[in-house]
Amino acid sequence: MAHLAGPTDPVPDSPPGSRIFSRSSYPEHLRITSILRKETVGGGLLLLATVIALVLANTAAADAYFAVRDFRFGYEPWHLELSVGTWSADGLLAIFFFLAGLELKREFVAGDLRKFDRAIVPVAAAVGGVVVPALIYVAITFSAGPEALRGWAIPTATDIAFAVAVLAVVGSHLPSALRIFLLTLAVVDDLLAISIIAFFYSEDIAFPPLLLAIVPLAVYAFAAQRFPAFFQRHPWSPWVILLPLGIIVWALVHESGVHATVAGVLLAFAIPVLPRGVTRADAVKSADAVDAAEASADEVPAAQPDGLADTLEHRIRPLSAGFAVPVFAFFSAGVAVGGIDGLVNAITDPIAIGIMVALVIGKPIGILLATVVVTKTTKAALAPDLAWIDIIGVAILAGVGFTVSLLISELGFGQGTVEDDHAKVAILAGSLIAALVAAVLLLRRSKRYREIEEQERIDADDDGIPDVFEQQ
Repeated sequence: MAHLAGPTDPVPDSPPGSRIFSRSSYPEHLRITSILRKETVGGGLLLLATVIALVLANTAAADAYFAVRDFRFGYEPWHLELSVGTWSADGLLAIFFFLAGLELKREFVAGDLRKFDRAIVPVAAAVGGVVVPALIYVAITFSAGPEALRGWAIPTATDIAFAVAVLAVVGSHLPSALRIFLLTLAVVDDLLAISIIAFFYSEDIAFPPLLLAIVPLAVYAFAAQRFPAFFQRHPWSPWVILLPLGIIVWALVHESGVHATVAGVLLAFAIPVLPRGVTRADAVKSADAVDAAEASADEVPAAQPDGLADTLEHRIRPLSAGFAVPVFAFFSAGVAVGGIDGLVNAITDPIAIGIMVALVIGKPIGILLATVVVTKTTKAALAPDLAWIDIIGVAILAGVGFTVSLLISELGFGQGTVEDDHAKVAILAGSLIAALVAAVLLLRRSKRYREIEEQERIDADDDGIPDVFEQQ
């Protein structure tokens, strides 16, 4: 059963070190921490690219900026003569969604979400964080006409890079369970957004190229599943063998009318998570053995070796966080505001109001409501070292919608339209408000958790694993 005050909250007269700590898999803790570090760097680059784009779009350099964004190149017979902005949205973001697919598959196959009682809370929170903002947006824009309603999915997305960057800056002492909760929520959120794009923002679907895409996808999956060790031993091999097949799948999906970023997820799901010869049952048994050993302070068994998914994630994440997503943001976030009058017109548009209210208010309400319902009606519970105030902070932080929100705005309204420009202003404003409010709350919580982080570093028996992961 969920609790209103976490067991790690300070007790006025209790001495340091008298707190009760819960445990999770230490290897998983290290893996999540590594991902968060990379996403934090990506978030910084994303913010920098956004600021530069806004400056260029609202200065004398605006004509040059929009000329580059709208410049078209490619191969027209395959319907691939696209603008630079479209290439960044359809092509580069496929890399981002590929990584999201890898992370999601790994979490459910061999990660902390392999158990239903662990997975149900953040998954339900993600669903609530998608449904409620969409309903709020529709309620606000219903009278504005059918064109405005095309943006109903814009406020449903959470930007992993931005949200994690904020969490890293203001919440360095927050417990790992809270970071894992945010990361899991955002990954599931991305999967839901991908599904929305595939089903609601893909028009005039041509089935022949979609069916034809199954052939290279099957070859790609066979190679990845049959020879994972080869691709791990030879860093050049995925680029020479898997990448060309992936590009063909991407091109055929793009030709079919389904948004091409969906191809990134399909390709990710074809990658094996576990090393060859290790079944999911073996992986679960090994992970459970680690948890049991930590719980009883026994010697922790060695972790399973990395699978191909981990290897590719390690190699590709810098490309996504350091190049693909910032470039997309650079060409997507540049909006000519038009001075004070233009800004006022933008933020008073029902579309903009709907987006801002849905991000800042609807997103946290949806996440909290779903979390409360699940923890009160099932055996699922929050991690023992989390308090509800922590979840509130993360729920507000999840209102930072950027990358996928910008993409859905362009799909719904068309790049460069008035509606798209107003939506993008609202996405930026709403995300900024959510980030600031969450930062204030989480900064206060981070101070109270500082002692916990100090405890996590203590390794009195010098066995390489902090004692907090071995205690009852």
